[in-house]
Amino acid sequence: MRSLPRLTAPPPKRVRALAAAVLATALLATSACGGDSGGGGSADGEVTLRFNWWGSDTRHKLTQQVIDSFQQENPNIKVKGEFGEWAGYWDKLATTVAANDAPDVIQMDEKYLREYADRGALLDLKKAEGLNTGKFEPDTLAAGEFDGGLYGLNAGINAFTIVANPALFKAAGVAMPDDTTWTWDDYGRIAAEISQKLNGKGWGTAAYGTNDASLNMWARQHGESLFTEDGKLGVSKEKVSSFWTQLLKFQAAKATPPAEAVAQDISAPLDQTGIATGKLAMSYNWSNQLNALSKASGQQLKLLRLPSVTGKASENGAYYKGSMFWSVSARSKHPKEAAKFLDYLANSPAAGTVLLAERGVPPNTEIRAAVTPKLQPADAASAAFIQAISQELGKPSPAPPVGGGQVEKIIQRYTTEVLFGRLKPDDAAQKFIDEINGELAK
Repeated sequence: MRSLPRLTAPPPKRVRALAAAVLATALLATSACGGDSGGGGSADGEVTLRFNWWGSDTRHKLTQQVIDSFQQENPNIKVKGEFGEWAGYWDKLATTVAANDAPDVIQMDEKYLREYADRGALLDLKKAEGLNTGKFEPDTLAAGEFDGGLYGLNAGINAFTIVANPALFKAAGVAMPDDTTWTWDDYGRIAAEISQKLNGKGWGTAAYGTNDASLNMWARQHGESLFTEDGKLGVSKEKVSSFWTQLLKFQAAKATPPAEAVAQDISAPLDQTGIATGKLAMSYNWSNQLNALSKASGQQLKLLRLPSVTGKASENGAYYKGSMFWSVSARSKHPKEAAKFLDYLANSPAAGTVLLAERGVPPNTEIRAAVTPKLQPADAASAAFIQAISQELGKPSPAPPVGGGQVEKIIQRYTTEVLFGRLKPDDAAQKFIDEINGELAK
């Protein structure tokens, strides 16, 4: 059995092997009547739920406010918050799950949703008593569904976009594009023109290929997808090669920064990336990052649709992705109370008023409508963008299968190799496919 996912340096092999063995035993013992981990109860009927999440200090404070509000309305349910930074979150979660000590309610990421669900570690929320998803659009729910079950409830709507800096367009004397009709050729031409006119003081666009989303969107525009519904790699060598071939064209036209700058951007914190520091006119980001990037840059940045091959916005591969998900441990002693808390997070006007768009645009359509007038300008712009593209969307991409969580690091490595000229696109594509298939086979 593969050890559970991690984003930091892996623990010693002995520890990983022990964790995997314990997890295997724990999951085999899981039964329909619940398990041994999670929060406790007391003789007077009071229940304690454990709830973990990652995020900034702002997220911690807002989430605690929601917990306090929930507890006021439900005095017999106590919620104990456990939170931290993204870097150590997944190691800690893997350890607690392996030790039969998983939190009852888990903030989950799409990359690892299937990793945990396929091992029986997550409750099928379709069977959760008291959880109402009637105000969720079908595609929004579908982001957390597979194999007939719902293992992650969408906590916020996201879309993969171009984030643009209108101030740099103005400085370069280049008009903002019509993002409903532009093609990749248009995109490259505009970016190269901006780089030329800024004359070393900035570049037209970031390099794509620094995350898995950009390759997935390229694949979707060409009739494929990064992964398939049955958990296989869904993108062909031809499409991966064309992805990097197009990137090299941007590099040759000086639409992108030099390879050294791209490599630095890959490892930079969000607020220190080129788009956040005013060095890039355009970049590839998720829509819910607009507020943070605007604050970091000191500019009111703008969301644009991705270019397409055909110039039709409805064919640019866009879909609603969950910025993150709410999941419940399959071994929670209190699945009914955990579902009630999830229902409060997703459907309560009080929770919506506190959280606003902190985890993305609210997926509950009534909560979304209620909080939109209260949003900060950048968050309001994100919500307006999400609404504007609603008629252009395709079916959500399948969640990454077990092993798929490593694809981002792998694609970053091969993108760097291509940009530095150490690998040709065809060779990088074959190596990428072989390595991903190797991960999926473990």
